[in-house]
Amino acid sequence: MSMMDKLKNMVKGHEDQVEKGIDKAGDAVDSKTEGKYSGQVDQAQDKLKNEFGRQGDQGQPPQS
Repeated sequence: MSMMDKLKNMVKGHEDQVEKGIDKAGDAVDSKTEGKYSGQVDQAQDKLKNEFGRQGDQGQPPQS
C-alpha cells in the first residue's frame, strides 16, 4: 500500500475538513507571498482537492 493510499484512507469521511484545510493553507501561502504565486497556488489546491477531497475516491475528477 502506497503512502497516497494510506492518506486517502485516513481522510475518508472527512472530505469537508480536508477541503477547508487545503483552502486555508493556500490562503496562507498567498498571504505570505502577497499573491505573487496565486496561479500556482490555485492549481495546487485544485490538484489536492481532486486527490483527497470529495471529488473522487481514486483521484478521478467528478463525473457530470
